[in-house]
Amino acid sequence: MLQLVVQGPEPPQRWRQVLLPGRTYTLGRDPSVDLPVPWENSLSRRHASLISGRSSVNVQQVPGAANSMFVQGEPQAACELAPGEYFVVGSTRFLLVEADASSTANDVVEEVTFTRQQLQQVRYRDADRRIEVLSRLPDLISGAVSDKEMHGRLAAMLLSGIPHADAIAMVKLTDDDRVVSPYWERRREAEGAFRPSARLVTDALRARQSVLHVWESSNPAHANYTISADFDWAFCTPVGPAGERAWGLYVAGQLPRGTASMPGQVAPAPAQLQADVKFTELVADVVASARRLQSLEGNLSVLRQFLSPPILTALEHASQGGGLDDDLLMPRECNVTVLFCDLRGFSRKAEESAGNLPDLLERVSAALEIMTREILHRGGVTGDFLGDASLGFWGWPFSSEEAPLNACRAALGIRRKFAETAQIAGHPLQNFTVGIGVAHGRAMAGKIGTRDRVTVTVFGPVVNLTSRLEGMTKLLNVPILLDEDTAAIVRAKLGDHEGRTRRLGKVLPYGLERPLMVSELLPPVAEFPELTDEHLRMYETGVEHFVAGRWEEAYRCLHAMPPTDRAQDFLALRIAQNNRSAPRDWDGVIRLPSK
Repeated sequence: MLQLVVQGPEPPQRWRQVLLPGRTYTLGRDPSVDLPVPWENSLSRRHASLISGRSSVNVQQVPGAANSMFVQGEPQAACELAPGEYFVVGSTRFLLVEADASSTANDVVEEVTFTRQQLQQVRYRDADRRIEVLSRLPDLISGAVSDKEMHGRLAAMLLSGIPHADAIAMVKLTDDDRVVSPYWERRREAEGAFRPSARLVTDALRARQSVLHVWESSNPAHANYTISADFDWAFCTPVGPAGERAWGLYVAGQLPRGTASMPGQVAPAPAQLQADVKFTELVADVVASARRLQSLEGNLSVLRQFLSPPILTALEHASQGGGLDDDLLMPRECNVTVLFCDLRGFSRKAEESAGNLPDLLERVSAALEIMTREILHRGGVTGDFLGDASLGFWGWPFSSEEAPLNACRAALGIRRKFAETAQIAGHPLQNFTVGIGVAHGRAMAGKIGTRDRVTVTVFGPVVNLTSRLEGMTKLLNVPILLDEDTAAIVRAKLGDHEGRTRRLGKVLPYGLERPLMVSELLPPVAEFPELTDEHLRMYETGVEHFVAGRWEEAYRCLHAMPPTDRAQDFLALRIAQNNRSAPRDWDGVIRLPSK
């Protein structure tokens, strides 16, 4: 099988690709082509076609490509490459080599296993150069966008740090204990493919220790250690701690002349090789740490969809030892403030958009994004998405006296964003409105679910109450409703410049046993001048009269509200239906007939 090796002017600008027989590949600078080379400005976006055969590759330059291919120093529009031959475009070389699999040699001439304690005693002769190489490693790893690119950068760095190494491979054990090499490099590609010793790799990865094999390349009995007889030594160093999926770094090369003694004998491993093993172990440690950090970042990137930045910071501090410590996320009972937000008229819009569901989904996603952004902005945790509704909560994993206030700030922020979109002609959310319920109480919060699926959410009666409050916003004709506990905290601690409240009435929701006084949360008067503070005081006076059974006085207070205030309709309708007189058995509670 053939393989194309691409090498740019910089060490990281390198990759290789197996070319399957009978397939045509497009080469160019465009990321969408089969063989992209983004660093080479002399390439056109689509520069050449490579037709792969079993023993050669036919290269045809695409008509209109700006720059010629050079083969043996001559510009060519087409060429036939055999293994070991190459062409050049700009400063990048395209070399064709043979690809091969791994070997399975069994005979050991000499085997040395290194412990960490032994390697600590080894001294470098060229410490400055090795430290300089190691200093570039974190940037090389973090800058790689794929495992293939990371492997290429790592191989180039090892060849730079171990000057007498001739070949580098990334090796791993499969689930059925086969040795595979997803990536390898030779210092001189034209010398052919490179097959790591299966036995050496297996010994090292199973023992989770660096293992060195030294043999005499001139002895034919041992030539089957690799594909070539020109390797005198090889070692394999595992990457990562025990328990992780086994993979390692494989390095091979030649001994300095005069190291081996009489034919058939091998001298002990030279100090230089021991230093190379120590250097490679340092590289493996850095790589393992970087991979664990990337894994942690991957976990946190998922959590960022659920948790506010302060919680993520706490998780990062709790995970300094390595893997993500999720004890912080374990469910526990605590005081929480829950916000439930639902889109109004969604069912009707779904029917109207039956012929264009992707458009409806896009609009609903945009609405949910507004809800989520405001919840997270105010330090909340996003729980479940229930179709067109969103759940957020405060007070977990850390308790906070600001939890009810931040929940109300988030609710006002959501109301404000939807009010702004309603004023923009043609906006996808122009016709959407929301209902929001906010309640405070005890609940279980954290990772809740089954063995197969968990989610970060909150569970308890306060969640049900919040949902009921959101549903009541339709009956009371207001955007945001609060329970008694939340409203009391807001009245005591939230400044009028942030938000205001007004009591709307005492209700008994369907299915509940305890009536509650519900309150509306409104924006400050500067943002919502339609209702002044005097209006709110007049309304609450009317509610007091209504609860006490003085319905004539209540009606006069409610009648003083601006005609645009729809909340008055809830009480005024009941007063009018009873000729402004409370029933004889009136106890001040409005019993709601349904959810």
